[in-house]
Formats: sequence, structure tokens, C-alpha cells
Amino acid sequence: MRVQLAQQVQEFLGKRELVIITERVDDVALLIGQMIKMGLPEVLDRHIPRHWTQRGLSWGWTAVIWLAYIVTEGDHRKVSVETYLKGMHHTLSHLTAQVVDPLDFSDDRLSHLLKHLSKPTYWHRIERDLNARSVEVYALSQDVIRCDATTVSGDHEVTEAGLFQFGHSKDDPTRPQIKVMMGSLDPLGMPLSTDVLSGERADDGLYLPIIERIRTGLKTPGLLFVGDCKMSALDTRAYLARHQDWYLSPLPLTGATAEVMEAWITVGVTKREVGELVQIWRTNDQGHEVLAAEGYEFERPCSALGGAVEWRERVLVVRSPMHATHQAVGLETRLRHAETQLTALTPPEVGGNGKSPTKRRLWRRLPACLQRIGWRSCSAWYGKSRSSRPPTTWAGGEVL
Repeated sequence: MRVQLAQQVQEFLGKRELVIITERVDDVALLIGQMIKMGLPEVLDRHIPRHWTQRGLSWGWTAVIWLAYIVTEGDHRKVSVETYLKGMHHTLSHLTAQVVDPLDFSDDRLSHLLKHLSKPTYWHRIERDLNARSVEVYALSQDVIRCDATTVSGDHEVTEAGLFQFGHSKDDPTRPQIKVMMGSLDPLGMPLSTDVLSGERADDGLYLPIIERIRTGLKTPGLLFVGDCKMSALDTRAYLARHQDWYLSPLPLTGATAEVMEAWITVGVTKREVGELVQIWRTNDQGHEVLAAEGYEFERPCSALGGAVEWRERVLVVRSPMHATHQAVGLETRLRHAETQLTALTPPEVGGNGKSPTKRRLWRRLPACLQRIGWRSCSAWYGKSRSSRPPTTWAGGEVL
């Protein structure tokens, strides 16, 4: 839009007309300003090579503007970026102090940028520099690092070398997935290191590479790494112990832990009866003091790599009253369900020629019924002891 200026304004500005350009900005200015404060353009330009014949925006500024578009529009498609930027390239040029041409965001050029970012050599260096700048500028606490893996599934074509693969999934095992492994500052949740991997991989082997990158980047001794039971693999614990770091994770109820768990619980029950458990109290949302947990701890020796790494480990045996209550409610529900299912197998006798099921027929139908309600122990016992006399009493799925 062109506006004719008054004579006094013309003399002051040295112009007769004022050109007004209206562009929709939204939160793009805020997003770009934050990324500039993080030093993202400089970090990316430092590690992504620029061809000597390359013209236009650098890779760093291309990534910054593209990220701003993704966040503000909620659209990760490459094909729509060029069209979007045609409506605000003047604003972007002023915000970035760069000459922004929509052709810098063509589909081919953005694909080229993604290929650079997918290379571990470039990506790991970018992560390290960004972490160093963020932790230093914001004086973030580096004491606790949380590591965890998740999956993202979708309707995608599965190829031999592709990221989307079929694997163990809690969501929908019929759809292919990718696996994302992340290490972040806890409790802030700021990502420190991220790996995007094919979906058929097991979680156990994903912890050591990301832990090593985080340690190398932060260069801070005595870090506490927190994770789920898959981080409790012996090699992972040995690595952290060897580098004088700490770990906190639940032990999986498998192998040697499963063999000694009953003894640990028995000790806990004994200590509870004599009042020797350590109790932790919390104030709930109603302002009442409630028992959050109680338990005890002991130390045990550990070794790995044929005895090359040895350390002592603290084991915490903890009881949660809330979790115990939920388990008791679940048990009662399953018992009522089981009673209903078992009663249906033995209907009352009827007159005439009606007959109740024989014991043999009843015993043949019993395992399938128990499996439907989740009591597999009886079914396993039955399969191994088909010729034995049928048991008469069950409790909690175990044969008494």
C-alpha cells in the first residue's frame, strides 16, 4: 500500500510516498529470537559444511526459519514451506538480517538439509555444542539425567533398511514403528541427546550410546542417571560404576532378582512387624499427612566383565501402600470374575434328561476358562499334571 505523505513529513523523511507492507507474523518473531539466543544458527553453520558454489541462506538460518514455521503452523511438510514464506519474506529478512528468498526453502533444498542432520557425525557435534551453550547460559542443574525410550507408530511402508519396522509395541503391534531414545535433564525435561532408530530394536542396548554422549558433552563427574528397569542391565550399571557415576532404576523381576525377591519381601515383612522399616510421609492434596512408602535397604557386591569391574550397590526394597491397595482391589475383582466363570461351568442339575457336566468334561474345560481370566498358573499345572487328581482349591491363581 502506498500513502502520500504530508509536506512536513516529506521534508523530514526525504520521501514523497510511504510504502506499507502488511504481513502476518504470529509468534514467528518470538521463536526466531529464542533460537538466535540459543546460538542455533552459528552452531549449525559450524558443523554442516557449505559447498563453495552454494548460494542463498546458510544451512543454519534455513533450519531456524523452517523450525519456526513447523512450530507456529504445526505442519512438518516440506512442500508447503515455500508457499508460506512468500507471504512474509520481508518480515523474515528484517528478523534475521539475511536476504530471504522463498526458493531457499524448496522441497529439494530442505531434503538436502535433512540428509545433513541425519548423519551422526554432524548431529552429535551439534548436540554437544547446543548443550554446552544452554547449560552455561542458563546455569542449569546437571545433577540428574533421565533416560527413556518410546515408540511412534503409523501407517507406513516397511522397507528392509527403513526406520519404520515391526517390533514390540504397547500401542498397536500391527503397525510399524520407529524408536526414539532420549536423555534429558530432570526435572526440567530439557533434551540433551536424542537417537531416532528403527522400530525393531530392543531398549536394553540403547542406553550406553546415549549415556556416553551425555557424559562426554557435559564433562561433569558424579551424574545420576535415572531410568526404567531396562536400564538395569548389568553392562549399563558396570559402565556407570566404572566412570564414577550413579544410577537409579528398578530391577526387572527376572533371572537372579526373581529368585531372591521372595526372600527380600520376607525380610521386609519381618522388619515391618517389629517397626524397623524407614517410612516416608507426604502431604496429599487435602492437606493430610499420608504414608507414601516404607522400606529398607542393604548393600551387595557386584562385578562384570569377568571381574574387571567391581563395585558395591545399594538395593532399596520399598512398599507403596497406595500400590498395595490397588493390587488388593484388582485381586478382589479377578476373584469375583473367576467365581462367575467357574460357576458357569457347573450349572445346577435340571429335571428330565438334563445332566450336569461330568468331572472329566469339567476338568477339560477348566484351563481355557482360567486362561480367559488371566490365571495361567493353574493352566500350566494342569498341562504338566494331566493324569493327577484335579486340585480342589485355588487362591490368587496358584494351586494350593
